[in-house]
Amino acid sequence: MKIVKSSEAQTIKNSDTSKLLEYSINLNDKDIDFCINTINGRYPEKGYCTNEKCKEICYILEGKGSLNKKDESINFEQGDVILIEKEETYYWDGNCKIIMICTPAWYKEQCKLLDL
Repeated sequence: MKIVKSSEAQTIKNSDTSKLLEYSINLNDKDIDFCINTINGRYPEKGYCTNEKCKEICYILEGKGSLNKKDESINFEQGDVILIEKEETYYWDGNCKIIMICTPAWYKEQCKLLDL
């Protein structure tokens, strides 16, 4: 059993529109991770992103917005759950706070920003 206290979570500015409260650095588990992402606007700011290695399950803690692929857009709001499969290409647009759990654990090198 492991615990990461809220005081141990690390704030990481992902971009001008995305800020992470990262618990996983201190969780140190390669199979699963946890963060809270606050998005204000479009992320990534241009293009798309993809996770090459992990699935993400996202719980919308606050706010609303849309998750956009090239040929599809889904609207979400507080209380919704979104499953993002590995290698899906997308961008977020909204003002929201999202709990994100990834398996296997997310790491920066496997997340790619794409100009499409």
